Amino acid sequence: METFGVLFDSPARVKIMRLFLFNQEQTFDFSDICDKSKTSSSEARKELSLLQKAHLIKSKIFYKKIIKEKGGKELELKKKEKGWGLDYNFPYLSALQSFLLSTKSLERTNIVKKLSTTGKLKFVLVAGIFIQDPDSRMDMLVVGDNMRKSSVERAIKTIESEIGKELTYSFFETEDFKYRLGMYDKLIRDALDYPHKVLLDKLILQK
Repeated sequence: METFGVLFDSPARVKIMRLFLFNQEQTFDFSDICDKSKTSSSEARKELSLLQKAHLIKSKIFYKKIIKEKGGKELELKKKEKGWGLDYNFPYLSALQSFLLSTKSLERTNIVKKLSTTGKLKFVLVAGIFIQDPDSRMDMLVVGDNMRKSSVERAIKTIESEIGKELTYSFFETEDFKYRLGMYDKLIRDALDYPHKVLLDKLILQK
């Protein structure tokens, strides 16, 4: 019981937990953790210490890929860094991952609200990580009018910070989407024909 009390005590901690739980093979350095979870450096230090004490994560030394320009060319280098990764000995990994996907911040109204600033929403579909289907081609499909790319990217990054994983997504203007749908575009058909959940449907595609 003490372990679970530690794990769910703060929103920042939950976001950092998701980062590790949904990227189980990856090791992150401190700057990546702050950036991807959208937490301050002081919050991140505190939460990493507590999660390490709870044995959910452990510190690791790894080589991080960095890109440098030299003579007009991009060189890929590896830099030795201290980071953190999931501790596979934690006994409740699967249960914790399932629970974190079902918590309030990922509910329909919260996701639609975050996307509402991107344009006049008409249709929102989720699949992939949202329904725990690793074989899905995408995690999210968004359709609307006057969609602004920068706004979509910001909204997706906010959702990613709460989930803890980069999303595979597509967004379309309504007319473009209808055209592709009529042409049996493979990306659109895969999204609609395979397992998914519809969060918003003003196009009446789902009955």
